[in-house]
Amino acid sequence: MAEAYIAAVARSAGGKRGGRLAAVHPADLAGKVLAGLVERSGIDPSAVEDVIMGCACPGGEQGANIARNAVLASGLPESVPGTHVDRQCGSSQQALHFAAATVMSGVQDVVIAAGVESMTRVPMGLPWTLPAKHGFGSYRSPGIEARYPNQPFSQFGGAEMLAKKYGLTRDVLDAYSFESHRRAAAATQAGKFDAEIIPLEVVTPEGETVVHKVDEGIRFDASLDRIASVKLLAEGGVISAASASQICDGAAALLVVNERGLKAHGLTPLARVHQMTVLGHDPVIMLEAPIPATEKALARAGMKLSDIDLYEVNEAFAPVPLAWTQVLDADPARLNVHGGAIALGHPLGGSGAKLMATLVSALHDRRARYGLQTMCEAGGMANVTIVERL
Repeated sequence: MAEAYIAAVARSAGGKRGGRLAAVHPADLAGKVLAGLVERSGIDPSAVEDVIMGCACPGGEQGANIARNAVLASGLPESVPGTHVDRQCGSSQQALHFAAATVMSGVQDVVIAAGVESMTRVPMGLPWTLPAKHGFGSYRSPGIEARYPNQPFSQFGGAEMLAKKYGLTRDVLDAYSFESHRRAAAATQAGKFDAEIIPLEVVTPEGETVVHKVDEGIRFDASLDRIASVKLLAEGGVISAASASQICDGAAALLVVNERGLKAHGLTPLARVHQMTVLGHDPVIMLEAPIPATEKALARAGMKLSDIDLYEVNEAFAPVPLAWTQVLDADPARLNVHGGAIALGHPLGGSGAKLMATLVSALHDRRARYGLQTMCEAGGMANVTIVERL
């Protein structure tokens, strides 16, 4: 079977809710990143055989097949098709898995895996909360209710459960959150994101034309005292908005090819996809799935965690990477080395491709060999991807 390679990466800088990307339609946002990826790679745009795009809330402006709409908005040839993937927060990581499997099979040679989420313009949960509000029912069927009676599927509740299960106090979570901002600020100031971010000319909500190229959520002046002063989300809990991922607008894309694609288009690979895993787990605690999923991925790859040089574990909430690190005895110095979603934002369905762009860039920056990416997903699932820098 052929190998799958990542030949180029691109992402937008994250935009805060109501921030610099708020005026950009999500199809246009994703389209700009697709165009930037193709331009950066130097490939003939007509050579792209498919675009597989993750989006966690495919309704409203993100409905009607956001992938195809992004292609049409991008200026890429009409011959380039597109399809949408929904694995909630792991949507664009799953898009990478589908793209990699496709080129490995030889069915296609050049596929873009991408993701987008405009959380300003399509608020989180809109595709299911809006229909429920108007009497069109809930995704929780009688069968689900019978299996999980009176057990809500809540990411916020799951984060509190995870913190309690692993003995993670507010002080520990706040310290981790501060470190996320510190690392993200340091990476930005050192130009570590330059190889992945596509600068975008945008019109702000105030009508000003600017070039957006710095993640808006980073608090360059963050202090532990300020983080500790943020109100808790639930009485008696340990999670605050400061220890949760930031609502974010953003898009990211990865050019995925096989050997035939590399040779035909004169591409130089950045990384090889070494292993891909997805796993279902408890949907009530919900956020714990990256732990057993990582164990499964390492076993299938014949590797130990000590073989992995860098890890990207999505910071949906601070307890997620902290519990993962604790159970797997991971090295904190290798974890989210350029900060994570607490500082940089979590554009839901765009985060999988975004994290992989950052992981590949960080591997090259440090001349490290193996990287592992995982994230928790609604419904109690997790994707894991192991890549090798080339």
